[in-house]
Amino acid sequence: MLLAILSDSHDAILNLRRAVELANERKARYLLHCGDLISPFMVLELAKFKGEVHFILGNNPGDVWLVGKQCARFSHIHFHGQYAFEELDGLKVAIVHFPELAEGLALTGKFDLVCCGHTHVYEVKELNGVPVINPGEILGKEGPPTMVFFDSETRQIEKVTFDEGSR
Repeated sequence: MLLAILSDSHDAILNLRRAVELANERKARYLLHCGDLISPFMVLELAKFKGEVHFILGNNPGDVWLVGKQCARFSHIHFHGQYAFEELDGLKVAIVHFPELAEGLALTGKFDLVCCGHTHVYEVKELNGVPVINPGEILGKEGPPTMVFFDSETRQIEKVTFDEGSR
């Protein structure tokens, strides 16, 4: 099963659109957004994903009420608040915004995959045999936008960097 993992889109609508298009092209089954989506109009971009979307708020939550209202329009979008703990086709996944929390969750041994964001910097580590993935940022503030594809069967992690022309 293929998961698309992204974070920190911060209203960069064109970059989020490109990430969703790529996730659809690659036939990802799930899209995980690790926080800082911000505006309700961004939910409309997430809704273009053909699989299930799971996302959390982060430290820049935007208008939480309107974001939630937008999400209610789409049955395939799951808005979790600050944390998400899901079993996706047998894969136990935790999604949090802050890397320090992600590391602690990985060390519990209760999850097969832990995803986070916040730093805007791509980083992958393994703790207690659990991949901890920070996909970087969709925003493109600290450099080109990045996202990750995770194959749950092979445990392969692929970083995708958007070229400068896509921003």
